[in-house]
Parts: sequence; C-alpha cells; structure tokens
Amino acid sequence: MKFLATLLLSVWLLPSCFAQPQAPNPEADRNDLSNFDSYVRTKSFEEAYGPWKSLRERNPKYHLSIYTSGEKILEYKIENTSGTEQKAFISDLLGLYDQRIELYAAKTKVGDILSKKAQLMYDYKDELGINDTQIFDAFNTAYKSDVETFTNPKALYTFYKVVVRMYDNSEKSAEDLFTIYDEISEKIEEEVKSYTKLVNKYVPQDEVESVELSSKDARLVRSYNSYLRGYDQISMGMDKDLGDRANCENLIPLYTKNYEANKNDGLWLQRAMNRMGTKGCTEDPLFIQIVEQKNSLEPNADTAYYLGILKDKEGASSEALAYYNQAVELETDDYAKAKILFKIATNFKGKRSYGNARSYYRKALQFNPSMGKAYLAIAQMYASSANDCGTDNFSKRAVYWLAASEARKAGRVDSNMSKAAAQSAANYEAKAPQKSEIFSAGRAGEVIRIGCWIGSSVTVPNL
Repeated sequence: MKFLATLLLSVWLLPSCFAQPQAPNPEADRNDLSNFDSYVRTKSFEEAYGPWKSLRERNPKYHLSIYTSGEKILEYKIENTSGTEQKAFISDLLGLYDQRIELYAAKTKVGDILSKKAQLMYDYKDELGINDTQIFDAFNTAYKSDVETFTNPKALYTFYKVVVRMYDNSEKSAEDLFTIYDEISEKIEEEVKSYTKLVNKYVPQDEVESVELSSKDARLVRSYNSYLRGYDQISMGMDKDLGDRANCENLIPLYTKNYEANKNDGLWLQRAMNRMGTKGCTEDPLFIQIVEQKNSLEPNADTAYYLGILKDKEGASSEALAYYNQAVELETDDYAKAKILFKIATNFKGKRSYGNARSYYRKALQFNPSMGKAYLAIAQMYASSANDCGTDNFSKRAVYWLAASEARKAGRVDSNMSKAAAQSAANYEAKAPQKSEIFSAGRAGEVIRIGCWIGSSVTVPNL
C-alpha cells in the first residue's frame, strides 16, 4: 500500500489536507462529528460544512465519516458554486479521496475510490484545465491498482469513452482501443455473472405465476437488477461507440499484422477470436486460422462453439451440433454454459429449426433461470408458427395465447424485461381470438391441442 500513498499524493490536495493535526481536543472532536453527522442525515450540507471542515483539519483520522460524509458535503458544494470557488471544492474532493486511502487504507476499496476520483476529473475536465491523457492515467491507475472494486458502471463506461476519444484524436492506437474494450467487457461480464447468480437464488424453478419475497429480499433483488440494468446499458453503449472502428475491414489487417507475434498467446487468440466472431468476420481465413490455433493451444468451450459455426457454414450440420454440444460440456460455469446454450438456440432459431431452438433455450434456462430473453425467443417462435400449427383459423390464432404465456414468464423471472415482456404479451393477446369470437364459437374453457413442432395445449379463456 506504500506505493499507493506515494502515487496518490497529487496537486489536487489543498493546503488544508496537509495541515498538521492540532492538539488533542476530544470534546470538540465529538461535538463536530455529532453536528455534521446530524446535518448530513437531514441533507443540510451547507450547515454540515463548517463542523466537518473543522474536524477534518484538526483531527483527520478521527472517524471514517470525515470521508464518507465529507464526500456528500463537497459534492453539494461543487454543485452549488461556480468559478474559482467551485474549482477549489473540486480540488478538495480530489484530495479527500487521496487522504482517505492514505489514512483509512484498511477500510477503503481503492479501485472504487480512485474511479470516483477519475470520474470527477472527467466531469470537470474544463474547470480543472486537464487533458484526456491525465484522465486516462487516473482511470488506468484505478483499474490497475484494484480491479476487483472498480465496479461502478458509469466509471467503467467513462474510462472506455476516454479511450475512444483518444483513439479518434490519434492519441491511442487501434490495438490500445481493442485491448481496453476487451478488458472492460470482460470486467463487465464478471460483474453480470456475479449479480445474475445472486438474482437466480430468488427465481422460481417451476415457472409459477408469482413468488412472494420478503421486503428485505425484494430490496436485494431490486439492487441486483439495478446493477444488471446498468451493466447492460453500458455494454450496449460500448458496442455502439465501437461501431465501425472495429469492423472486419479494420480488425482483419490488425490481427493479420500481429498474428505471428501472438499466435502462442492464449489470451490474445481468445480476444481476437471473440472480436472477429462478434463482428461477423467468420468468413475470413484468418478467423479459421485463429480458431484452429486457439483450439490446438488451449481448447475450450469458445473454440468448440466457433468450430461448430465453421462446420455449420460448410453445411456439416451433424458435425456442427457435435461441436456445439462439446462446447456445453467443456464449460463448467452455469452462467457461461447458459450463454453458450442460448447462442446455439439462437443459431437454430435463425435457421427456423424451432424444435431444436426451444430445446436449447430451455436448457439455457436450467442453468440461468433469470434469462428472460430465452422465454421471449420461445414466444416469438410460437407466434411465427401460428399459421402452421393449427387446424382452423381459431386454433391457429390460439397459438398466440401460448406465445403470450411465454412472454409473461420473461417478465416474471427478469424484472428488467417486465416492460418488454408485457408489451409482447399484449401484442400476442390482441392477435388471439377475442371474447366475442370465443362466445360465437362456443369454445370457452375448451382445451385445444396445438400440433406441429409446438406439441402443446392451450385452454381457451372462460368468459
């Protein structure tokens, strides 16, 4: 931790941060702490500033609240000042972050605090008169110092945006851009995996209509889903920002140039393989070369999956399926296994092999029961098959009730999909026989058997 203390002492510290502790004054310390703590609780930050500043200058190691509450106080002051006064408060907050790490290292998540510092520098870049290189260095220090606690979705996304901007300004190379993209994407994936596993503890395994959670558990699930929603949003933002900067025309020359130097580097091969696969560069001979090299060097679930893709393109369906199943077997993590199963299912769905697709979607749900998008995909396949799986107009349209039922399941297992699930279910319900048609046909309460690949039954609603 000594190297951090040296690293973190920066020009952003105000003279007050360097003030030598004054003579002990326990009564004043207690009073100031009690006063600013009470003010912070009522969000009276202006009133809290005086006693907080006094205690911090007199005895900066007296209590952790000097830093936890001090952050809120200074954020308030920054938001409600301007010009040189605002800049002084910004600098003071930057110094407060450093001071907390120095004095409360054991009670501080370094990656979290340093990422807050970097984010503050980004937010007030113009006020501080700093450049992207300085901001990048701050984020990179946070990431390299303690990646485990560098988890804030906004900070991760900002880190990436700074690199994109530096790339566009020719301050970072394409390789730098892709490396940071991969590192942050992998970090996000780990966080998503962690929160998904937490959510899955509260998802019913038997597709019941609803499940009652205690108020405490409900709060936990809302918190987990909030993080998942945040990570999903920044993943989409990152992919949008990357855009054509990482199309096949740019990736193939870069990876071709660097292949020989990295052909025995498993991580490089993995990232190149994934990037080319994601961007649809699977037709290029270099992709095949990278997949085969990775498979010979470090065979894993991803290489097996991509070998399946290649066999699919050759028209060797049975060999492709064998590789897909091998990918599932090689993966030991439930979350990752579900992702592979979902990709296999989606591949079958794209080929209109709906029976196989549903089978793999359901297998994915066994390993990740909160994967609402699998239910929506099944619902879409049911709806697409309505004209093919009924014997008359009524029974064909009855398929939409099945589709609506699957769509509603998506919202029950994944609250972040509740709106989309409800909209899909309503859309399917509108296409199913309406009350007047049920009455005219006299089929209320009837069980209709749906044939073809669906092979299921649906009960006509009672009037």
